[in-house]
Amino acid sequence: MLAEYGIFLLKSITVLLVIIIIISVAASAGNKQKKGSKGHIEINKLNRKLKNYKDQLLQATLDKKEYKKLNKQEKKSKKSSASDVANKKVFVLHFKGDVQAQQSDSLREEVSSILSGAGEKDEVVVCLESPGGAVHGYGLAASQLSRIKEKGLNLTVCVDKVAASGGYMMACVADKIMSAPFAIIGSIGVVAQMPNFHKLLKKNDIDFELHTAGDFKRTLTVFGENTDEGRQKFKEDLENIHRLFKEFVKKNRPQLDIDEVAQGEFWLGQDALEKKLVDRICTSDQYLLDLSANADIYEVKYVVKKNVMSKLGVAVSEGTERAVTKLFDRGNWIG
Repeated sequence: MLAEYGIFLLKSITVLLVIIIIISVAASAGNKQKKGSKGHIEINKLNRKLKNYKDQLLQATLDKKEYKKLNKQEKKSKKSSASDVANKKVFVLHFKGDVQAQQSDSLREEVSSILSGAGEKDEVVVCLESPGGAVHGYGLAASQLSRIKEKGLNLTVCVDKVAASGGYMMACVADKIMSAPFAIIGSIGVVAQMPNFHKLLKKNDIDFELHTAGDFKRTLTVFGENTDEGRQKFKEDLENIHRLFKEFVKKNRPQLDIDEVAQGEFWLGQDALEKKLVDRICTSDQYLLDLSANADIYEVKYVVKKNVMSKLGVAVSEGTERAVTKLFDRGNWIG
């Protein structure tokens, strides 16, 4: 019975791999087209949107006479301050991270666009949502945010839902981190795991060969026989990545007790504030609304126009990624 189950499992895995390969080819075709497409920067002023909310509310709650009187007062106030120094500018970016931090490409373009014309008194607000992912991907995304700091601009990160692991690697670069009360913050750690089918293959007399040049070209494999030496090297690599992660966070947020918060745990907003992982409990909506009173707020977005094939490829790619993520619990080298 076990032998039959093993054969059935191998067939199932084979079918799954074939499906993944076929889907990946389709996704690759769509992604190639996407990469070949030129995008453009879109900039939308959010003050008008926020003012419309206010006007709608006032119209609904005040009678016509009171509403007209309030409007006159506001116009008079604007005229009296017309000669004042121009409002500071606030540039808003949105980063919703996946496992590979693929949004880094768009982030690069958005940051470059802002740095080409922003002044020293201006501010960049990043609305960040990410549970983490590949170390190299999020390391690059964090480096894009570091460019803002190096240019001398104020950088604020707002976390409404989650900034964990690689997401927190990005967030910690900011001058200020805002967190919603129940946002998930932290998870400064590294995890890597994979299934191993060697015993199952051996039981069914299936050979698997892996040839490498270099003792540690491969440490752990899915189908080969893993050794204690390989496991030890794999663990050492994990520890080294964790050390670099901790050093990066400590450099950007020296007020942290890094040994206390870098054990892979996460905290909700209020507890994260007490641990000094964030600086204030506030949603992105409220923060931008507060800023809009004395600043011009612009949403900056890099947009790539997609045709049908590109949309299909991206959708298939994202679906495949979600399926593989669930199957292998995010695979290998993920923070």
